[in-house]
Amino acid sequence: MTSTRFACLAAGLLFTGLSTAADFSFEGAFNQDDDIRHFSFSVGATSDVTLRSWGYAGGVNAAGQTIARGGFDTNLALFDGSGALIYINDDGGPGNVAADSGTGQYWDAFLQVTLAPGDYLASLTQYDNFANGPTFANGFSRDGEGNFTADFGCGAAAFCDVSGISPYDQRSNHWALDILDVSPIPEPETYALLLAGLGLIGFTARHRKAEALS
Repeated sequence: MTSTRFACLAAGLLFTGLSTAADFSFEGAFNQDDDIRHFSFSVGATSDVTLRSWGYAGGVNAAGQTIARGGFDTNLALFDGSGALIYINDDGGPGNVAADSGTGQYWDAFLQVTLAPGDYLASLTQYDNFANGPTFANGFSRDGEGNFTADFGCGAAAFCDVSGISPYDQRSNHWALDILDVSPIPEPETYALLLAGLGLIGFTARHRKAEALS
């Protein structure tokens, strides 16, 4: 069964004033490759917000922590406060993310978007578990298909990628994410209201299997 977890950026209120744009860094590990991590935040004034994963190629995140390379190929989806899917990114590409030293691929995810004031939800998944869209309620293409990446052919039970470059296509379950220039930091009640508005409380779904993308 898909594991879905939420992170609330309001925790930053313990350390930062409400009027100051803030950067947030997260790390974790999936149990299965169809897991999803969600991150809610609010924007009080039109802002350029950057979301960037680090686990695939590694590097130094916004908190100054060194992230090891070798994590799975990440996707990012961004939803607005109504649950509409507004942006999605699979591969950040040269100039935005680093190349993995094993596969040579630029497969960390990267989104840099101008956001109007409002509530937002970012979702991090393993390729090719894409948001079905057009709304969050449509779920994700690999929901309930634990260890689906074994079909990518690296010989491991899970967390394979499609590079085909052995042994570097056998990835770990580790992920890391930065969410940068969030202004202002949301108040704690914003998180609960956002989850209720998107219908996330008690949300479960099963969706069709998507075709693997090259």
